[in-house]
Amino acid sequence: MEEKNWKEKLTKEEYRVLREQGTEPPFSGKYNTHFDDGKYHCKACDAVLFNSNSKFESNCGWPSFDSSVDGAIEYKKDTSLGMMRIEILCSNCGGHIGHIFDDGPTSTGKRYCVNSVSLNFKNQ
Repeated sequence: MEEKNWKEKLTKEEYRVLREQGTEPPFSGKYNTHFDDGKYHCKACDAVLFNSNSKFESNCGWPSFDSSVDGAIEYKKDTSLGMMRIEILCSNCGGHIGHIFDDGPTSTGKRYCVNSVSLNFKNQ
């Protein structure tokens, strides 16, 4: 999809995060403390990214998951803040979802730190 089409489809904040690699303020997202059963989809293209059983409370201010749906996420080196991080993107549309860290408390050791504005939740 062309950028002008994304601007028409997404709100200004969704566009800033998903298409311009922005970040929502910590503790502001509607899915930060959301723990219903279901699936989290990409807000831009509706691809399934995370299952609710992989979500955990990290107290970092953003929704956190210890794994993603197979093939749903692309990983990209990000040095934009003068440090090395791994950006996570929707593999279907390339939308910025957040970053992944190796400090998760579960057996995977991963923490997918995700912007709520990048997600849409659907009950199972």
